[in-house]
Amino acid sequence: MKIEYNNLYTHFILITQNRIAAIPEKNRERIEKYITGIVNNNNSRLYSIYANPEHVHFLVSRSPKLSEEILATIVAESALKFINDNKFSIGIFAWQQSASAFSVSKSEVDKVCKYILNQPEHHKK
Repeated sequence: MKIEYNNLYTHFILITQNRIAAIPEKNRERIEKYITGIVNNNNSRLYSIYANPEHVHFLVSRSPKLSEEILATIVAESALKFINDNKFSIGIFAWQQSASAFSVSKSEVDKVCKYILNQPEHHKK
């Protein structure tokens, strides 16, 4: 059976190895755009993203063909290669071996998007 419509919203968090502040502000937007492209190229839609120095939040509506684990792995491995190939981090960049994924109801999408985009203010506290 072919699925024509889905609402599989997931809030992902990828954390740098040892929570080291390895994502410099000057490279944040390029990394966010790259991750957006990876999500889009995997038949999913990115709603919001913010790359903090030691972790990245992003909210997607994912393809039903991809589990949370598979999509997180694709994004993490692709971003890792992109960051290291372009020397966007001091030293060798690495993610922790695990990520977080939270399902989000359609009614909470706007709230989660605002939370993600408000990361700089959130982390000032």
